[in-house]
Amino acid sequence: MNSPCQYPSNPAAKTRYGRLIAFMALAWLWTIPANSIAAIDFDRLLGLARQQYGESAYLSMAELRTLLANLNREEEVEKLNKINTFVNQKIRIFGEDINIWGKSDYWATPLESIGKGAGDCEDFSIAKYLFLKESGIPIQKLRLTYVRAQIGGPHSRIFQAHMVLSYYAEPNAEPLILDNLISEIRPASRRPDLRPIFSFNNDGLWVGGSSTSKGDSSAHLSRWRDVINRARNEGIE
Repeated sequence: MNSPCQYPSNPAAKTRYGRLIAFMALAWLWTIPANSIAAIDFDRLLGLARQQYGESAYLSMAELRTLLANLNREEEVEKLNKINTFVNQKIRIFGEDINIWGKSDYWATPLESIGKGAGDCEDFSIAKYLFLKESGIPIQKLRLTYVRAQIGGPHSRIFQAHMVLSYYAEPNAEPLILDNLISEIRPASRRPDLRPIFSFNNDGLWVGGSSTSKGDSSAHLSRWRDVINRARNEGIE
């Protein structure tokens, strides 16, 4: 059985869930405009991939360019499936931030995650969000979603913090869940092991399964803003 984001091996990681709850209580948001990431500068991205991570990363970014070009006229469900598969295959190692980046909690850009071939649940979700946005799916349909993931079956009392990407075909529709732990994209009703805490995108923040945003653009979410800025510097604009 696949297990969700778990960080039991070091003291800093054990505080992750506590930080998450505090983070939600503060309801931090961000000041990134909704259209601030409008295109991928593949000349820059490919150059950085080769320079910083080598030929394998360069080929992965070239594959991404071809994939996005081919997805231009595809239906949204097809975009979901192909981007979900691409990211899950390219980030080969599902690991802890402390082991990958030497930091207890680090949100990596797609280039960093694919270049390293390693990431945690946030890194998978961020890459899928940005690539699907580039494919033409409106960000209003996409939310990065923090959940409590139940481990050990439906009667287990063990939960771990985890992040997935949720897709809403309509504002009040049942979301589809893109996860790095399960290759199949499933509707939320088929993921009873996941209990949403809050979700966010460039437009707002939602608590639990609410369809009404609880935030505005006057506050800040530093990790989100930071990873968006770093992605922009790498060519995702």
